[in-house]
Amino acid sequence: MIGQAARLAGVNIETIRYYQRRGLIEQPAKSAGQAYRRYPPATIARIRFIQQTQALGFSLREIQDLLAISIEDSADCGDVRKQALAKIKQINAKISELARISDQLERVVAACPGSGHAIDDCSILQAPGREQSGGTGKRDGKTRS
Repeated sequence: MIGQAARLAGVNIETIRYYQRRGLIEQPAKSAGQAYRRYPPATIARIRFIQQTQALGFSLREIQDLLAISIEDSADCGDVRKQALAKIKQINAKISELARISDQLERVVAACPGSGHAIDDCSILQAPGREQSGGTGKRDGKTRS
């Protein structure tokens, strides 16, 4: 039963249905005379694998690729390792980008005069427009003095 499978896998029913639509897991056939579909332990394990792999940063498309590799006769662990190394490279690039954004935001916050100053002097509100509009000092189409 899908509800029982969801509980065992630690997901909700809609997640299982979504994985079925995406082709990540198969929908079991109903046995003759049964009103419910029975999800085998291998399907529960696969759902858990999908969840754990997503937690490592893999997209569902990437997980689908990993699962496809796992059933290829000519594939070996090196193929999976290659995918994981590519993911690490992607994650490290994202970390570098987030660090750059954090540094930029810290500079903008440090330049903010804080309480007791006019909102027009707020460097945080001016920063995004400064980069795009060349720092005209305009907000809402009006020039502030």
